[in-house]
Amino acid sequence: MPPAKEKEKLKSLLQRDLEVQISVIGRKSRKVVSRPVWFVLDGDKLYLLPVQGSDTQWYKNLLHNHWIEISTRSAKAEFKGTPITDPKVVASVVEKFREKYGAGDVKKYYSKFDVAVVVDLSESDVAAEESSRNKSKARV
Repeated sequence: MPPAKEKEKLKSLLQRDLEVQISVIGRKSRKVVSRPVWFVLDGDKLYLLPVQGSDTQWYKNLLHNHWIEISTRSAKAEFKGTPITDPKVVASVVEKFREKYGAGDVKKYYSKFDVAVVVDLSESDVAAEESSRNKSKARV
């Protein structure tokens, strides 16, 4: 499936899902590392909140290589993940998570609220190709 159609399919599926699989490139191992995470979809923006804030390993990996693959059920696509460190914006993302998952569960599973990540799902294919080149440099 062409990347644009895959992104549209992914966005459609994300509107109904509670969890996605993210893949990032390990900063030390240079291998692709995957894990399930919660997310909030707001228009073309997908927000991720690392459970241990800036101490979360996948977040540390993303700081070294912004390539991120988002997958759910039968769709996946590659993007550039952008770290968010502005406390006001992070607080807004945390509030979105509380609205979606409930304040109790966010309090139960998340321990530090100093960073977040935004993925622009409308990212151009040129940016995705650049991200893909970064991934190809990783050892799989």
